[in-house]
Amino acid sequence: MDGIGILYPLLGHMLLVLSLYILLIMRKSKAIKAKSVDFKKTALNNKAWPEDVVQVSNNLDNQFESPLVFYALCIITVLVGAVNSFAIALSVAYMVFRYIHAYVHVGTNYIPHRLRAFALSLVAMLLLLIQTSIHIVINT
Repeated sequence: MDGIGILYPLLGHMLLVLSLYILLIMRKSKAIKAKSVDFKKTALNNKAWPEDVVQVSNNLDNQFESPLVFYALCIITVLVGAVNSFAIALSVAYMVFRYIHAYVHVGTNYIPHRLRAFALSLVAMLLLLIQTSIHIVINT
């Protein structure tokens, strides 16, 4: 199977990150226009912004944690030739759950829903790790 298919969810995740940066800019601009920003405090403390800005900022931090492991895992999966329909489905599932997590995080921020989406993304990544590891063991 062509290994490139597993890279599309990585591109999808990159789109999520860029979208979050745009949302962050929009929310910061709104806060500045509403004069609800103490520039002296926000210059040194991201938590000094209004809550809706902090939510997006915190979610952006999340996009550079487990997704980096996911990126590496997808690249390893391509390099060892372990890409198949199951691996692609898992990578798509991971990306979808990251979108759900981000949507909840920057919206209602309801922790049980956010945690569920996060946990399911990790399950998808764990299954991809297992599948790739088995492929490596069998083929070496």
